[in-house]
Amino acid sequence: MDKPIPTLMFEGMSFLLKLRDLVSPRQYVLNEVDIKPGFTVLDYGCGPGGYIVETAKRVGNTGMVYALDIHPRAIQKVQTLARKKGLTNVQTIHSKCKTGLPDNSVDIILLYDIFHMFSDPDVILAELNRVLKPSGTLSFNNHHMQEKDIVAGMTHSRLFSLSGKNKRNYSFVKKEIWYNGKDNQRV
Repeated sequence: MDKPIPTLMFEGMSFLLKLRDLVSPRQYVLNEVDIKPGFTVLDYGCGPGGYIVETAKRVGNTGMVYALDIHPRAIQKVQTLARKKGLTNVQTIHSKCKTGLPDNSVDIILLYDIFHMFSDPDVILAELNRVLKPSGTLSFNNHHMQEKDIVAGMTHSRLFSLSGKNKRNYSFVKKEIWYNGKDNQRV
């Protein structure tokens, strides 16, 4: 995805996601992710913020939740939600790819229902690999894709490997990238 979807389409999607969250609260998805107090979590493609409140509660006052989205309306919705809920541990990032976060700084990445929309997933996966701690986890969920496509899409760049599958989520871990000293090529 190189540009945001039209605002009317975003608002329709936001309404449908609110209905989804009433039927299937996001805490059930997050129960499969080992989010601990003090963690730094990146919700990449956060949309209207369905995971933000529960994630902010789980990381607590000593943790941080970064909510990144390409759509300006998503950023506004998350900022409004955080303000209304008094969440001081939520920060938004408006971007189509780059997070602006330091290398190896994120414990958990939530990559939910967005991967199928990426026009160049390898660029985004490289950014996610860069910011994820070596001990971190990328939690993946996408009901638009079949399992074989999820695993292939996430592992073909050799930046991530599958570490587990739960009822709702797939877990991927970061692969360390090694470069040779001669011509700085990946090995």
